[in-house]
This record gives sequence, structure tokens and C-alpha cells, in this order.
Amino acid sequence: MSGVKQLGYLVFEVSDLAAWESFGSRVLGMQVVDRRENGAFSLRMDSYRQRFFVEPGPADDLVGIGWEVDGPSELENVAQRLRGAGTQVVEGSEADATSRHVAAVIRFDDPAGNPVEVFCGPDKASEPFSSEVVRGGFVAEDQGLGHVVVVSKDDAQQEEFYASVFGLELSDYIRCEYFGHQIDVTFMHANARHHSLAFGGGQLKRIHHFMVQARSIDEVGMCYDRFLLSGGKVHQTLGRHPNDKMFSFYGYTPSGFHFEFGAGGIEIEEGWQSTTHDRVSEWGHHPPQLLTKAYARDKRAREKD
Repeated sequence: MSGVKQLGYLVFEVSDLAAWESFGSRVLGMQVVDRRENGAFSLRMDSYRQRFFVEPGPADDLVGIGWEVDGPSELENVAQRLRGAGTQVVEGSEADATSRHVAAVIRFDDPAGNPVEVFCGPDKASEPFSSEVVRGGFVAEDQGLGHVVVVSKDDAQQEEFYASVFGLELSDYIRCEYFGHQIDVTFMHANARHHSLAFGGGQLKRIHHFMVQARSIDEVGMCYDRFLLSGGKVHQTLGRHPNDKMFSFYGYTPSGFHFEFGAGGIEIEEGWQSTTHDRVSEWGHHPPQLLTKAYARDKRAREKD
């Protein structure tokens, strides 16, 4: 089956464009490109013309997940599989494709209602990417922009949908209790990146977070400093995950959902065996608001029992 090759772009509807421009360029280290009359703009992080579309509106949420396929025939194959699965597919107009800087695009909703787009023929930038603050650049290109974690209403249905329609493969699961919350997240990959998509229930918005990957842990540390000095609110401190081995931290975007900035993630290799992990992190990734003396005391008491 010919499936999607990478997570190509994300589309956000945001209420504070100026805050997002500052966050995207000064904290994340991306280039602001393609400014439009309504205040919308895009963010670039590699040779692709853009990876994030930031559009004005009240939602402060994800309004589009763009997946790339190799060409028109592969796009049609995906559309046929979607229709065969009973999913309503909207063929993007020429204007729709132009607005996304791609040759062609289709749109539909996944089983959880997340808005999805599939495209072919993305525009590339004429000049090499350069960041003023992330000097080493990002791990992107053929691996896509990073990953996105979205809401799911039925994890088994969601996994079957993305496997059968997109050709995504299971990476692993994380199932555990974390600071009093039950965690059950499914991770799936499209290429060598450990996961391009993850999903689970119990989220306030469509998106829980997106992740971008720098090329060194020093870049993560410097981004952590930039974010703190910008007045940003940390969601989870520096830590390392057990499944993809990503060294990262999480913060709140100007729209209230989260972002992850990391480095050092492992890649999927031939013969990969999926498993279920019983913890979110090998170490770190603590929610600062829960790290009180009372919580620490109670945690020590529970560990002794």
C-alpha cells in the first residue's frame, strides 16, 4: 500500500498573532514567511516553504494536519481508501492548493473529528534555511516537521484508521498513571522518525502538543532559557522519554496548548518491535505546578508503602 511519507505541516487558528510571531521566531527559532493581509503568516524550519500556518481566529487550536504523499496517483489512492472506509472527502480547489503552496490537496475528518489534509507537490524554498537562534537547524526534511499529539475518541478505531488508510505503523504505547492522571497514548510512525502521530483521550483541545527536534541537547537547553526569559510557562521540565529517548521540555504556546522542543530521538529501524511502556519519562518531565513540598512528601510516603 502506498501511504503518506511524512507529517508535512500543521495549521493553527490563533487569537494573538503577534504573540505567535514572537514565540515562533524568538523562542522556537523559525523563520516568519508569507505574511498575509489578514495578519496570517507561516513558519519555516527547513527546505520546505513552510511547516506551520498561523491563521487568525478565536479557536486557539489545531485546524489542519497536513500529510504528504509522493504524487497525484498516491493522493488519489488515499482518497479512494478514505471513501472506501466511509469517510467524506473534499477535493481541494486550485485556490486551496495555492494557499497551502502545494500541487493538490484533499480534506477530511479522522474518526475523532480532527481536521486532516493530504497533499502532494509541496513548494520548496529558494534559499537555505537559517535560524538566528537555533544555529544547528532542525531534524526535519524527509522525516517531516516533527510530531503531533491529538485527541482520540476510540484509540483502537483511530489506530486501525491510520494504519489502513495512511499506512502508518505502530511504534508503541505508553500506559501508566502520571501525577494522578491515567495515561494511555498510542504512537505511530510514517518514516524513520519514532512517531509522527500520537493520540489519546481526555484532552481539552484537538491538539495536546506538537514537537520539533533540534540537532543537539545544547539547542534544547538554550531554547529552555529563551522560553523562561520570555515569560513562558513550563508545562513539563527537562526530561527523557522511554520510548523515543527524546531529551526535551514542554511549554505552553500562546494559544494554551503545548509544544515540545527536543533532541536526540532514536529512529525506527528494520525489524522494529513495538512494546508498551509503563512510564512517561525515564527521568524528569515533571509538571512544575505539582512539584510542591506536600506532593513530594506524599510521593515518598506512597513509595514506602
